[in-house]
Amino acid sequence: MFLVPAVAYLALFFGYPVAKNVIMGFQEYSTSTFYTGEAPWVGLQNYVTVVTSSLFTTSLVNTALFTAGSIAGQFVIGLALAVFFKRKFPLNGVLRSLLLLPWLLPLIVSSAVWRWILDKDSGALNNFLGGLGIIDTGVPWLTSTSLALAAVVGVNIWIGIPFNVTVLYGGLQDIPDELYEAASLDGATGWRAFQHVTWPMLRPVVSVVLVLGVVYTLKVLDIILGLTNGGPANSTQTVATQSYALSFQEFKFGEGAAMGNILVLISLVFAVLYLRANRRAVDE
Repeated sequence: MFLVPAVAYLALFFGYPVAKNVIMGFQEYSTSTFYTGEAPWVGLQNYVTVVTSSLFTTSLVNTALFTAGSIAGQFVIGLALAVFFKRKFPLNGVLRSLLLLPWLLPLIVSSAVWRWILDKDSGALNNFLGGLGIIDTGVPWLTSTSLALAAVVGVNIWIGIPFNVTVLYGGLQDIPDELYEAASLDGATGWRAFQHVTWPMLRPVVSVVLVLGVVYTLKVLDIILGLTNGGPANSTQTVATQSYALSFQEFKFGEGAAMGNILVLISLVFAVLYLRANRRAVDE
């Protein structure tokens, strides 16, 4: 009985929307449906329409680049900071607490701040680089088709680092010091200690961080909408932003639901494949 409230909450706010979205993907769901209640069944037509769209390949490639770049940056920097904070030094706890701020801020707030920082004409970053003499004119971080995606990835890395640091730091704390002492007796210190002690013991935590990181990154919407709104020229358009645009800008709810379902499927496939590969590696 204690589980009933939690189960009811999950069924109402997670289960029902997912089921409704799956059904909408097979219907011609438009604004008139809200008045008439009629949503004709169209089968796979919505999926055919979005997959054959000229934007689908672009959004799929951008999603892959955005996810790969974000996960790589977040994990590498997060792991380095977690190892750094494992050492005892003054203000360690204070710095770790401050590191959580990017993660605690609402995404739309972070996007607004970074939009100002990366502004071409009056942005803090261009003013800083100009003051150092590195650039002569403002760099169009968010308005250049060749730089916009990299800029968005950089902002998402900044937002995701605290999560990686927190989880990986917790994993490092669970590794017994006796293992490092035994390894040092065999001459394994520094990088060798990390390679033969830290990494094998941390692998289960790494699996969780990477899988959750990929799932979270695939569905990122607020950051991209706040920074570039999918532009310029669709250079930052992802599957998530295209799903949003179809549903809430073009009011093609059926096609938007189909894009959303494709995104969910991609997340599930990646999670299953990665967990199986990691389980096989642990067994070996």
